[in-house]
Amino acid sequence: MATTTFIKKQSSFLQGLQAGISIAIGYIPVALTFGLLSKSSGLGLAETVLMSLIVFAGAAQYISLSLLAVGTGIIEIIFTTFIVNIRHFLLSASISEKVEDDSIWKKMLYSFGLTDETFTVASTKEGTVSTGYMMGLMFISYASWVVNSGIGFVIGSSLPATVQESMGIALYAMFVGLLIPSMKKHRKVLYLAVAGAIINSLFYASQIISTGWSIVLSTLVSAVIVEMFYIKYANEENQHG
Repeated sequence: MATTTFIKKQSSFLQGLQAGISIAIGYIPVALTFGLLSKSSGLGLAETVLMSLIVFAGAAQYISLSLLAVGTGIIEIIFTTFIVNIRHFLLSASISEKVEDDSIWKKMLYSFGLTDETFTVASTKEGTVSTGYMMGLMFISYASWVVNSGIGFVIGSSLPATVQESMGIALYAMFVGLLIPSMKKHRKVLYLAVAGAIINSLFYASQIISTGWSIVLSTLVSAVIVEMFYIKYANEENQHG
């Protein structure tokens, strides 16, 4: 009986590994770029790999690099990355209804590897998702991200100094590249980007608060303003309808 259970868990783990191969491959260019940008931002190899080991969140890590580049304090960075990753509360609540019942420590272990990509793969799998499957899925994705972050840093170290310095521009270019497709699909994203840019510019020009807190507050204020606008618009549409 114990042997059968072990074989079943091993099989589920291998299925998770197989399902996560596409994610692991997709993470390669993004993680390599993160490693390259980490080098240009002044981080060391150990710091780069440690960030990927502990954080394991692409958007949050890229934002952290940009904030570190302008000398933002640690508290502001924590607040900003928390806002960026707040969607994980919804992802976790959703996936918890699909996974099998198991001990809390096992759920805590594989929940660390929950990203947009792993959530999508796990949530679209038919039937209940086993713990072994989740472990395999998270492991291969996590390993790819961490290893390729380190490889990217090493590659960056071998590049000429002028190329390393120019990588700072690539960080902002990547943000623009990520933002434009979302702006095309969802008008709300466009409004958020514009409102956030205007408010942040006003904070920056007034020099009332630091750059880090300016980013945090402009993000929160623009989100509230745009959401209030949409709620008001929806109410008006319902009244006219």
